[in-house]
Amino acid sequence: MIRSMTGFGAGHALEGGEEIDAEVRSVNHKFCEVKVRLPRELAALEIEVVRTVKERLARGGVEIVLRRGQSRGALAPRIDLPLAEAYARSFEALRERLGSPDRVRLADVLAAEGVVTVEERAVDLDAARAAVRKALDAALVALTAMRGREGEALARDLEGRLDLVTALVLEVETLAPQSIEQYRVRLTERIAELARGYTLDPARLAQEVAIFADRTDVAEEVTRLKSHMDQTRALLRGSEPAGRKAEFLVQEMNREVNTIGSKAQSAEIAGRVVALKAEIERMREQVQNVE
Repeated sequence: MIRSMTGFGAGHALEGGEEIDAEVRSVNHKFCEVKVRLPRELAALEIEVVRTVKERLARGGVEIVLRRGQSRGALAPRIDLPLAEAYARSFEALRERLGSPDRVRLADVLAAEGVVTVEERAVDLDAARAAVRKALDAALVALTAMRGREGEALARDLEGRLDLVTALVLEVETLAPQSIEQYRVRLTERIAELARGYTLDPARLAQEVAIFADRTDVAEEVTRLKSHMDQTRALLRGSEPAGRKAEFLVQEMNREVNTIGSKAQSAEIAGRVVALKAEIERMREQVQNVE
């Protein structure tokens, strides 16, 4: 079954102390275009993320957002020992200068500005890579499932429109021979009116009707149109990405219908052509959503 190009998925993973949240969004796009937003310390993983997405998705504008969580050990204290020693010496010198009986305490030194700072733990790239892969996989699974559900709805809509197009094409097939006979009758009546009693040459009449029939014959266009519809149905029921092929087939359907319209010499066929073009335009808009 076909899949839509729009969807959303999220995933979470914790590996070796590295916690990663992944979100994947996709919208319509002619090709597969992937944009990644991730923390600076994970920039080395961007190429791998893009490659993974392109292996799983055929079309769509895809945005990946990766966030590094505050997992255990993510923050670590740092003590500036030279600065602490300087504070201790200064405090001791001040105590002696003032003649204070109080002793310099460790807590006072640690509380001094700049002695203790909290820094983000350096990234464990191997653990982060494993967490990114796991979180991204979960997000892509959810995204694919959503695109699949929307694809089912698209397929039902397109199947219904193909049924309408098929019915209209069958009507055109039925009306085409009738238009030739109607032309023969109109031509006979017109010639008889103009001839005013002169004998009508049957051979000449048959020749004119044959020329008209050849000029308005749409059998080839109808045959190709049916082939395009059969191929489109097969794509809708298949499991491979079908969007670009479906777009081409719908374009070709429209081309054949335009040709039929240019050949049609009856109001009945012209009316069916207008209806066909309307349905095919709706199909064209829908297949632009197909992966």
